[in-house]
Amino acid sequence: MAKNKRLYGCTECGATSTKWAGQCSECQAWNTLVETMIDTTPVGGSGGSSRGANWAGELAQVRTLAEVSTEEMPRQPSGSSELDRVLGGGLVSGSVVLIGGDPGIGKSTILLQTLCRLAENIPALYVTGEESQQQVAMRAKRLGLPEDKLKVMTETCIESIVGTARREQPKVMVVDSIQTIFTEQLQSAPGGVAQVRESAALLVRYAKQSGTAIFLVGHVTKEGSLAGPRVLEHMVDTVLYFEGEADGRLRMLRAVKNRFGAVNELGVFAMTDKGLKEVSNPSAIFLSRYDAPIPGSVVMSTWEGSRPMLVEVQALVDTSHLGNPRRVTLGLDQNRLAMLLAVLHRHGGVPTYDQDVFVNVVGGVKVLETAADLALLAAVISSLRNRPLPMDLMVFGELGLSGEIRPVPSGQERLKEAAKHGFTRAIVPKANAPKESPKGMQVVPVTRLDEALGVLFD
Repeated sequence: MAKNKRLYGCTECGATSTKWAGQCSECQAWNTLVETMIDTTPVGGSGGSSRGANWAGELAQVRTLAEVSTEEMPRQPSGSSELDRVLGGGLVSGSVVLIGGDPGIGKSTILLQTLCRLAENIPALYVTGEESQQQVAMRAKRLGLPEDKLKVMTETCIESIVGTARREQPKVMVVDSIQTIFTEQLQSAPGGVAQVRESAALLVRYAKQSGTAIFLVGHVTKEGSLAGPRVLEHMVDTVLYFEGEADGRLRMLRAVKNRFGAVNELGVFAMTDKGLKEVSNPSAIFLSRYDAPIPGSVVMSTWEGSRPMLVEVQALVDTSHLGNPRRVTLGLDQNRLAMLLAVLHRHGGVPTYDQDVFVNVVGGVKVLETAADLALLAAVISSLRNRPLPMDLMVFGELGLSGEIRPVPSGQERLKEAAKHGFTRAIVPKANAPKESPKGMQVVPVTRLDEALGVLFD
């Protein structure tokens, strides 16, 4: 039988102690001792110890790359094309997916919808440590989901969960949430660093050994990052984050880590009274349709994972009555806005040192790429001069510190997406200009900021 020894390790210097103390005796740091567990079973001893084994429970073997099988892992469709897109094409057997997001944003809802659909064809198990079985059944009934195949279990002990899973042998399982799960081999409370780490390690090992695909729900801190140890994100195969306002209608599910697909892939859902519904054409959702052009608004094409998406960038520039004018952004990097305003002053001749600048991306989308630079400045100048831009205009391009406009990846696909939605004019970096423009669209290539401003406002 495996023997485990409890120790307390310092997160600052790594020193260990057999007793917990408020201060580390080696580095004198306060509140850094964290409970951990060490397997003391000798290598080769009896008792089924997994020492010397990898996550799959197999002894290490040395092979050449030519001897390793490279067959692509089969994927199980989840029943939602947007979720499959974020996962990289569907569920992979033995994969572990961690989903995080603010309370009430839809983590449990989308997983319950997914498992109810999957349970129609394969064995599925929903493990909850936060709700009763009755609460889960009431939500499924309210959402109009099939209830006769999905099995539900209320449990927080990881040993009981894994034991039940070995008997039921589900092909897909949800654990909601990992912060409520504990192991009997540790004395600390559920949600602690050691409890989350050890519980997740047991679930990952079980997934690799049995081939069960596991979804883990993770809580987030007030800063928006996943609660618990950072190693939790390293242990799992895929990390998904829900974006968007909890009281809004749209939800964005973004992959920030994926061993079986592309990162930064984005799935768009709409929250309805029947749960989360996928949005197959997000560009049409994020674009506002006005009766007439308005100042401070411009449409750009952003690249999310493996597809282009049109979003509207809005800016409001107003005279500042403060010593330090405000720079406020929603959906964009605030530091980059300050840098771009400096470039606008130096190379575009447009000062904003006495103006408050507010920038927003419509719909709650977070634009993480630099292709929004040119569109952002176009919206700022449009608001500053109170001159609206044409409604059929689309802009994208990266701006350098010397005022040059640099190309961005996948320019052809961005233009095709804009042409599909009826845009007839595009201002793009010269290196992104196609040899043949999309039908019905005029593409204007630019190389410098002052040249782009002349095209936009002269």
